[in-house]
Amino acid sequence: MVTTPEDGPRRGGRRTVTAAERKQAREVSLRRIGRLFAPYSRPLAAVVAIIVASSLVATASPFLLRSVIDTALPDRNLTLLIWLVAGMVGVATVTAAFGVIQTWISTKIGQQVMHRLRTDVFAHLQRQSIGFFTRTRTGEVQSRITNDIGGMQSVVTSTATSVASNLTTAVATAAAMAALSWRLTLISLVVMPPAIYLTRRVAQMRRTITAAQQRELADLNVTVEEGLSISGIQLSKTMGAGPALVRRFTASSSRLIDLELRSQLAGRWRMASTGVIFAAIPAVIYLSAGLPLTAGTMTIGTLVAFTSLQAGLFRPITGLLNVSVSLVSSLALFARIFEYLDLPVEVDDPESPVDVDPATVQGHVRFEDVTFAYPGSDSAAVAGVSLDVPAGSTLALVGETGSGKSTLAALAARLHDPDAGRVTIDGVDLRDMTLADLASIVGVVSQETYLLHTSVRENLRYAKPDATDEEIEAAARAAQVHDLISALPDGYDTTVGSRGHRFSGGEKQRLAIARTLLRDPRVLILDEATSALDTETERAVQRAFDALAHGRTTITIAHRLSTVRGADEIAVVDHGRVVESGTHGDLVANNGRYAALAA
Repeated sequence: MVTTPEDGPRRGGRRTVTAAERKQAREVSLRRIGRLFAPYSRPLAAVVAIIVASSLVATASPFLLRSVIDTALPDRNLTLLIWLVAGMVGVATVTAAFGVIQTWISTKIGQQVMHRLRTDVFAHLQRQSIGFFTRTRTGEVQSRITNDIGGMQSVVTSTATSVASNLTTAVATAAAMAALSWRLTLISLVVMPPAIYLTRRVAQMRRTITAAQQRELADLNVTVEEGLSISGIQLSKTMGAGPALVRRFTASSSRLIDLELRSQLAGRWRMASTGVIFAAIPAVIYLSAGLPLTAGTMTIGTLVAFTSLQAGLFRPITGLLNVSVSLVSSLALFARIFEYLDLPVEVDDPESPVDVDPATVQGHVRFEDVTFAYPGSDSAAVAGVSLDVPAGSTLALVGETGSGKSTLAALAARLHDPDAGRVTIDGVDLRDMTLADLASIVGVVSQETYLLHTSVRENLRYAKPDATDEEIEAAARAAQVHDLISALPDGYDTTVGSRGHRFSGGEKQRLAIARTLLRDPRVLILDEATSALDTETERAVQRAFDALAHGRTTITIAHRLSTVRGADEIAVVDHGRVVESGTHGDLVANNGRYAALAA
């Protein structure tokens, strides 16, 4: 039972959502789904026009059939018979042509709506903060973009046209039936109320099952992501977890089988009962035609034409009922997609950004009484931190693991926004800059290197799409990785492999350093950037950093204090607070926390 904390009918201390409110929420969802098709009103209107024309043309066939049976054949009028048969063939040809055109237009519209949904969800998720991705399983995100949107395809592609086609056909057929015999028409329509009731029940059952299916598919995707990625395979092999992962995958796949069976069989007996009733109607009509009250009131041709129309009526009615089932079932998918589209953007561009030219930024960074706590945490990761990093200077952040050093670096790159205080560059609050400008100003090299499954050249060019080959090689030389790349079988065109596992940790980090240096940021953040390098390589990269640091503001986080001795200022962070700061010599002389770390 869905509940909310608002006032209203209560059970167990919480408010119970009423049936009327559930209906309102459903109607809102349907209106929102309808808005997806708003940009395509003209082609949809053309489809409706084609459907109406096709339905009207199709209703001519039973009347032609009646004339064949009642007139052409008894009178042996060959000329009339030829014209009637030609008309019947012509009706079939025209309706078939209309059907092809209708399918082409409606499928194109549906695919465009699917494309828009996929791109909107992907773009919106790109704007989400790091916090969202740390809270959400990767497989869950992939499942919603692929499985959920893919599951809507038939509904999005054909629902609107199917409704219009079946509704138009049903109305036109019912009118033609009434024209032939209004009494028999009433008999034919008596089955509609129970059919609609049964269909609604089936739709509700399938909607619940569909939601469970998508959750199970998401779990399956998570298992695949965790078990078949390079890192996952290495972990499972070294931990002997392969059999457990297989059992987990097998159990999830088995649950999907059960859910699929339930989905296909949900309400099948109810729908079968409706089908039996529909099939029995022609027999009732034949019986009615022979009753004393109606005997002799209609010709055989009229009776055959009517039963033909009646069969043609139940076909679109059944189609409408099936569309209703599919649409209600798909609401579970739309709800999951809209849930992602409705996620608030925690770190976003300002409404009125400050005009910043990255080329003229000096790089003066300030932390002004900054406090930040991760969602769900009882304590602040950083609290009341104030630091001043003049342009072109170097700040080193040191401290024990979990002290808040990486959080300060993330705030400087605006991966998070502070809960209190502010972070500025040249006096401008980071929240007042566009994210694109900030990305041009601040470069980050972290201890966790991520490389794309493409060539070395494209991995480096990821930072600067318009970079020339000369610029790429210059950045690689600066990061002391050019010789390594040149020695590869295909040089800069060598594929790095999934997540860069072709390279060692130190090689991947040097590639990441080159990628960042290619952008030439005014502020450089090195979060354990040399942690995976051996001593000799670290010294070489450090020399490159020292040369490139001229005129650049650098914030370095390191556990190896040997890499920060030459920093202009060293700040010791403990439990989210700066407990002491100064140069290496001053801090050692103070015999405080830094001196203890250096000992």
